[in-house]
Amino acid sequence: MPLNYSKWDQLELSDDSDIEGHPNVDKRSLIRWKQRDIHEKRETRKLKISALRAEIACNGVLSPRLHNIRATLGSADGGLKYFQQLVEKLQTQPSPEAPPTNAKDQPTYDAMMLSLLLQVWDGAKSLPADEREAAVLSGLDKHLKQLADHTKKLEMDLVDEENEQKKHITSEDIHEGFDSKYTPAKPPPPPVKNAKIDAPTKTTATKTTEFEVLNPAASSSKAPSQSVTPKNSPDLVDEDEVEELPELTPSLERFSRLSLWDYAQSFSFIQANRDVVVPGASDALLVAAFRAESKGQFEYAEKCVHQSLLLQYCEKLGKDGVRLFFQKMITGDQRAVSVFVNDVEGTYSHLKTRAKVAESETSDAQREQIQLVPENPSATISFNVPDGPPPEDLRLEGPGTEDLEVEQVREALQMRWDVFEGFPEDLKAALKVGTLDEVNKVLGSMDVSVAEDVVGKLEVAGIMSFVSGGVRDETGNVNEEEDEDNAE
Repeated sequence: MPLNYSKWDQLELSDDSDIEGHPNVDKRSLIRWKQRDIHEKRETRKLKISALRAEIACNGVLSPRLHNIRATLGSADGGLKYFQQLVEKLQTQPSPEAPPTNAKDQPTYDAMMLSLLLQVWDGAKSLPADEREAAVLSGLDKHLKQLADHTKKLEMDLVDEENEQKKHITSEDIHEGFDSKYTPAKPPPPPVKNAKIDAPTKTTATKTTEFEVLNPAASSSKAPSQSVTPKNSPDLVDEDEVEELPELTPSLERFSRLSLWDYAQSFSFIQANRDVVVPGASDALLVAAFRAESKGQFEYAEKCVHQSLLLQYCEKLGKDGVRLFFQKMITGDQRAVSVFVNDVEGTYSHLKTRAKVAESETSDAQREQIQLVPENPSATISFNVPDGPPPEDLRLEGPGTEDLEVEQVREALQMRWDVFEGFPEDLKAALKVGTLDEVNKVLGSMDVSVAEDVVGKLEVAGIMSFVSGGVRDETGNVNEEEDEDNAE
């Protein structure tokens, strides 16, 4: 294929042999004059081209206006009256619109139109009244023809000047043809806040040297056994430290609001937002679903479960999992769709159950309870449950019963039995067992006011009693009694 070198013909080159001057003028000055002449001609040509373009643009605005005036004057609604009104309007209410040039004292379009119309009127006002209108129309036609011819000549001059300008390559014609730049790939989006990321396991090969000994048992017994606790061992983790849950990013928040089962919409959103498929995104959506279910936002909770499982399926399908998953879903693969739908419904059902259980556990933990606890650690609380009402032939026997009346004792025993019978069945069963844990369990299930009333009745009826435990130290009392006997 032959090469085309014609573009180099436009280069304007010169050397010392091209310059021929007077022997009394040094060559350096001639070279500088030649360079200045080239630059001056080039600048003059640029100014002339810009002036031609500005004048052609100005004529392009004036020509349609003159044609409209000529058409209106030649119609039935025109005439000299319209011509005079137009001249008066241009004199009193001119428009400030002017050609976009930086020339000093640049006239506006209305000023140029007024000057042309006044020239036409000066040529027609000296004629008789019946010939003035025809003279005005003839003058406008003459100016329209002159304007068209002048514009055509300007366009030809512009073409000649532009062709002359293109004959020489200058620094202004230099432009960047092509360029090769390295654009680094965008970094992957960061994972979700508080996301659990499994660190990759690295296998390292280590060399061990084994020494053969005569008595392995003895050598191993002398070696001290040292147990090294890893730095990240669970034993070193503070039990009071609360694990932070992954949070939704703004993109995941919008992603969780998408419609259920609209796979095309989810696929388009993932393509437009790379930070959706990141580590921890599915866990953050499940956390949001659990919170929404606890607040009663059931529809939003199901959407979060749907989008979370959608991301899980894409992750399990490998590197190209997003495309494979949505390809099956959008095309309507019945087997894949049924598996995914069943998984979403089952996961959401399980989440609803867990939310109810958590709500009940929270309410039980936050509810105020009444529990029996001895003030002294060495004391115990016991319960004396009556076997039945007092017998009819009640007898008082034993020391300390001389001052008691049978009827008072009978009333006290009867009151004790009536109080016990008035308790609920679960409380009576716990009292018969006789342990503090069973009684506290029943009291914990009661309202605070009811439990307080039960504790008060247990104390009044004598069913609950406090017994001090341990060995009582009375050594000091015995010594004091001996000193008193010796003194006597």
